[in-house]
Amino acid sequence: MRLPVKNMVFPMILLRLAEWLLYKLLAKSCYRAAMKVKNSGFFFKNSSFRSSHQIPLYPNINKCNLHGRKSETVACDIQGTLISQSFFPYFMLIAFEGGSIIRALLLLLSSPLLLVLDFELKMRVMIFITFCGMKLKDAESVGRAVLPKFFLENLNVHVYDVLKSAGSRVVFTSVPRVMVEGFLNEYLSVDCVKGTELHTVGKYFTGFVSSEGILIKHRALKEFVEEKRPDIGLGTSSLHDHLFISLCKEAYVVNKEDEKTNTTSSSILPREKYPKPLVFHDGRLAFLPTPLATLAMFMWLPIGIPLAIFRVFIGICLPYKVVIFLGKLSGIRLRVKGTDPPRSENGKGVLYVCSHRTLLDPVFLSTSLGKPLTAVTYSLSKMSEILAPIKTVRLTRSRKRDGETMQRLLSEGDLVVCPEGTTCREPYLLRFSSLFAELADEIVPVAMNTNVGMFYGTTASGLKCLDPIFFMMNPRPCYTVEILGKLVKELTCAGGKSSHEVANYIQRQLAAALGFECTNLTRRDKYLMLAGNEGVVEDQSSRINKPN
Repeated sequence: MRLPVKNMVFPMILLRLAEWLLYKLLAKSCYRAAMKVKNSGFFFKNSSFRSSHQIPLYPNINKCNLHGRKSETVACDIQGTLISQSFFPYFMLIAFEGGSIIRALLLLLSSPLLLVLDFELKMRVMIFITFCGMKLKDAESVGRAVLPKFFLENLNVHVYDVLKSAGSRVVFTSVPRVMVEGFLNEYLSVDCVKGTELHTVGKYFTGFVSSEGILIKHRALKEFVEEKRPDIGLGTSSLHDHLFISLCKEAYVVNKEDEKTNTTSSSILPREKYPKPLVFHDGRLAFLPTPLATLAMFMWLPIGIPLAIFRVFIGICLPYKVVIFLGKLSGIRLRVKGTDPPRSENGKGVLYVCSHRTLLDPVFLSTSLGKPLTAVTYSLSKMSEILAPIKTVRLTRSRKRDGETMQRLLSEGDLVVCPEGTTCREPYLLRFSSLFAELADEIVPVAMNTNVGMFYGTTASGLKCLDPIFFMMNPRPCYTVEILGKLVKELTCAGGKSSHEVANYIQRQLAAALGFECTNLTRRDKYLMLAGNEGVVEDQSSRINKPN
């Protein structure tokens, strides 16, 4: 009896899939065996002949002369060259930050399959899972505000030095252009970026590449340069890269040995050599989401979410000493330096002036001092306002009205203010608003700092009401509270100083205590950059170390 055709379809699909996987595994095994035979010198009767005559086709990138290159053009790839590692973590950042946690989970589940796929299929699968149904503006936002931090932290210093020495820079990559163009243009001043283009419908990605397909570097370079070849070509020791850099006048490779040591300090571009200061960035993930690191995150979430709720609950409901004890047991590290200065007898409260790391700064200060404080803020979600264990008052950004509000609050008790006006994750202090200096003479600077390993407790584009939850979800979050001495009268407005002089002095004092740098950047600069209106603020690099 013949089975119906429809009952045969599924077994045939499984058979075809098994046949294809077997072919892939056998092909890879044969290739590896052939490479072992080749490398062992089996076909050479005289092993000394082989060792003396087999030399690399192209020299190591360390051999490239960097002098006198300002009139020359360099061509390279970002994948494997500028960033000498798998690009999976950067697709994961797009999936998580621009998509959702479900999309990130699907990408993680696909990682075992990616191991057996060839390069083109692997790229197509990652592109489909990451971009299918995603808005163009969301992907562009992540490429501009999230990825640059991770690119800079994994940038090959030798490749960067060659790029910096050349007058013109072009990048050809199989990675989607939308992922890398913002970083390459803004931070490395690349003149032209050629990458894989993605298919779109309206304002959404379909998850497929455009009709041109995955970009083939050597073909794209031929079409781009026509008869004028780039002066320098940079690549890896792979066959595709050899075809690519062979079209250049000079060619250099990043060898496998360099790739293995790329995580060491000698191969990674140090922060002080960054082409532009990394002051602002967005996103929730505080780690590079490799497959193993992402798996660890997903395994932690069923523990981290209830733990965060527990930590928030004890902060709201229990006395300060109990909160500190239970918080320490749950993994929160609270480090307090200095002591609270004695209160004056003028009847007014003390004004605590803090650096601003998260929305929890006033809460941790209040807990550290063991007394209730009032915090003023410019923007606070209703949920954060309800859950806050201390009194919070919203300001209006009207200087006159806000001054009157803060004067009234100081007459009622101690007050906490963060004059930066917004949070900053990196070791920089933004410009201080001088309003607070006009309102009080009893001023106590407080240096606040945080350290997280999994999630950032701040966001510029996400749901701010979840900021405390994300911070508390970290396995071992750390808060450092350093109470500096009360400002002497001679350094306040009552002592003849202007409000700007007082604000600048406290900014420098806090920066020295934290080991940070002062900037003249403001909240407006932060949101201009992270919103992408003009990209990086035009004069940002020149404003570092320049207090107002």
